[in-house]
Amino acid sequence: MDYETLEAEVQSDNSENFPHSDLLDDEPVLSLFDISVTLHGKPVRLPFHDDDATIQDLSDTVAEDLRIPPTNQKFMITPKTGLLKPPFKDPNMRLRTLQDKKIVLMGATTAEVEELASDITLRQERMSKRRAAQNAGRKVRVEKRKDWKKVQDEARYSFHTIKPLPYLPNPDKSQRYLERLAADPGIKSSMRKHGFSVGLLTEMNPAEHTTHASRTLGLNRNRGEVIELRLRTDAYDGYRDYQVIRKTLCHELTHNVWGDHDQNFWKMCREIEAEVEKGDWTRGGHSVGGQEFYNDQDTGWDVDEEADHGGWSGGEFVLGGGSESGGAAGLSRREIMAKAAEERMRQMKEAEEAKGDAGEP
Repeated sequence: MDYETLEAEVQSDNSENFPHSDLLDDEPVLSLFDISVTLHGKPVRLPFHDDDATIQDLSDTVAEDLRIPPTNQKFMITPKTGLLKPPFKDPNMRLRTLQDKKIVLMGATTAEVEELASDITLRQERMSKRRAAQNAGRKVRVEKRKDWKKVQDEARYSFHTIKPLPYLPNPDKSQRYLERLAADPGIKSSMRKHGFSVGLLTEMNPAEHTTHASRTLGLNRNRGEVIELRLRTDAYDGYRDYQVIRKTLCHELTHNVWGDHDQNFWKMCREIEAEVEKGDWTRGGHSVGGQEFYNDQDTGWDVDEEADHGGWSGGEFVLGGGSESGGAAGLSRREIMAKAAEERMRQMKEAEEAKGDAGEP
């Protein structure tokens, strides 16, 4: 064997012991075909080296290369094939049949799922802390059962008609003043306690009740048929202080029971005044409705001396007609009594209906 023959045999042996593929480990292996999938609006090409690769192989490749687990995978294949997701009904479907179709991959990676779960947990913790802070700062409101007896008593023991003198300036303002007195919490409480019912609450014309000797602040006719109050100043340029007029009203309500200014009268009058002060949590004229009827110049009045000269009995009262009948057109005594009865029945009916609507026994 010559030298050239020996060299050829050695080369042949080396070729058998060291295959060509092993010498090319660092070179890329060419795929037989690629499958393009769209993920988050961008195309991703996945190589396959087996001509018989299946839809299951696609799922495994997505899990390994894109880190999207099978449980998160959905493949929308168009046209015709539709939505496929693991586990596949036909896992042996060949990818070669899908090469000409559009494949949209829907799914989140493991990292994205973990990040989302972390965000949800943090958000829930923040909401929980916010609710705890709100609950800690929120006062617990206990809904009380409505006192229907109080509602009915207020309908029965009240001022059933309220009217200003229409011919004097600003009758609307006088109406507000009278309504505020009627709605005064202390007045309402005392009227319920004593069972006072007044047919008409109206204002007094100062000119008709002013003499050189006295100025009358209020009148009670026929034990609550009509109560008149001197709301206005003598010059008709303003209104008297709320506290003064409310005390006058206490005085006139006492005449529902006692006519003369005797010991019995004053004892009850002081009792009503104390009840009104105690029952009015708004503290009267300085809190309700702002300062509309607060008059710091209205001083020097002695309500006990100037309120009236005792309760009046008999006679005919016409609203706006002075102390005698036959004055300006208005409400007569009979009309006042009829309107008072009608208003009382209406208020009591409304209270009964409200009680029925609320399902109270």
